[in-house]
Amino acid sequence: MLSPHEIAALMLIGTTRYPDDLDRDDLHALYERQLVSLEKLGSGHAHLHLTARGYSILRSIGKRHWDSGS
Repeated sequence: MLSPHEIAALMLIGTTRYPDDLDRDDLHALYERQLVSLEKLGSGHAHLHLTARGYSILRSIGKRHWDSGS
């Protein structure tokens, strides 16, 4: 079960390319549950992506406008 902080982090990741001030423990939990993936960019930055499972979680909590792009 996700904590409210983890759900909020998941929502932020879904709405912005480079979310700031996300708790590392929340990110780790989302990554471990395969709800987000991490793409390292050549610039040294990292881009967080929602996985299909991450989109599914957001849809299941009532965020119907979330679309995985498929």
